[in-house]
Amino acid sequence: MGELLTVNMGPQHPSTHGVLYLELTIDGEIVVNCKPHLGYLHRSMEKIAENRTYIQFIPFTDRLDYLASMNNNLGFCLTVEKLLNIPVTPRAQYLRVIIAELNRVASHLVAIGTFAQDLGAYATALFYTFSDREKIVELFDNICGSRLTYNYMRIGGVSGDIPAGTEQIIKDFIAYERKQLKEYNELLTYNVIFLARSKKIGILSKEKALNYGVSGPILRASGVKWDIRKEEPYLVYDKFDFDVPTGGVGDSWDRYKIKLDEIEQSLRIIEQAIGAIPEGNPVSKVNRVFRGTGETYMRTENPRGELGFYLVAEGGFNPYRCKIRSPSFSNLSVLSELIKGLNISDAVCVLGSLDIVMGEIDR
Repeated sequence: MGELLTVNMGPQHPSTHGVLYLELTIDGEIVVNCKPHLGYLHRSMEKIAENRTYIQFIPFTDRLDYLASMNNNLGFCLTVEKLLNIPVTPRAQYLRVIIAELNRVASHLVAIGTFAQDLGAYATALFYTFSDREKIVELFDNICGSRLTYNYMRIGGVSGDIPAGTEQIIKDFIAYERKQLKEYNELLTYNVIFLARSKKIGILSKEKALNYGVSGPILRASGVKWDIRKEEPYLVYDKFDFDVPTGGVGDSWDRYKIKLDEIEQSLRIIEQAIGAIPEGNPVSKVNRVFRGTGETYMRTENPRGELGFYLVAEGGFNPYRCKIRSPSFSNLSVLSELIKGLNISDAVCVLGSLDIVMGEIDR
């Protein structure tokens, strides 16, 4: 072993997917150790929740995983509804599923495009994925008036019914995106250079994934068939037929491919839900403020894994305690194990394949 050097990757490095600082110890080009430093985006989200009413905190959840704001809204609203026994109309449940799965597709498209860019594909793949994502963003803008920090879910339902013609727009998008998935396979998935850069790089075993509490596509890429939508169904997910894709090796390529496969499964769910939306009002008549006692934990399948909210209520208008379990935190924790012994360029590949969002880590 030669002389060891310490290299600072971040907090402004373009491959860090947010304000992340990695302290790398290297021997030549080989990574010997990696120490992530967090906190650059810390905003005391959990303490803010304890000083806001339940409804007032919903917009703050948009800023956790800001690429999947709808899913964050949903996770918090479901937790409050579980805590306070608030019913949700059947129409609202179907609309929630449709919107949550559209946001999953949008989030995975960003993950695929940025991962390709991290591997040196310049902006070609990014333009493809962002062009597709734009169709979802436009739809969300029509539904809730936002293009990034979407805010549509409400305690007891959603903020309003979908505009006329939305169902046909979604059906057209499903047909379009299925054609695009074939395009991505030709452009990236089986591209010789892409395979060389991602195959057998950063292999995560089943055992290590489970020990670190990894979840979502990263866990499934390692061969663990676990999806909360299947194992602990919420809303109306148990009414839909969809598969849980898994990987065979657990390398960076598998973590990429899983997201591509999950887009197809999300399209299947949306297609089934669109054809079965019940009539009725998706907006429930609930109080503007709530009081309750007790404690509860609710977890949902976010695009990046298990998102959990733990709430304790002691009779006030706001929660006494709020704890957020963010999937990106556990997924990032395994990074140091995966990149030891790899080249620095491969460390960038592994980090990109983990698809972390610092907004929910530095909460």
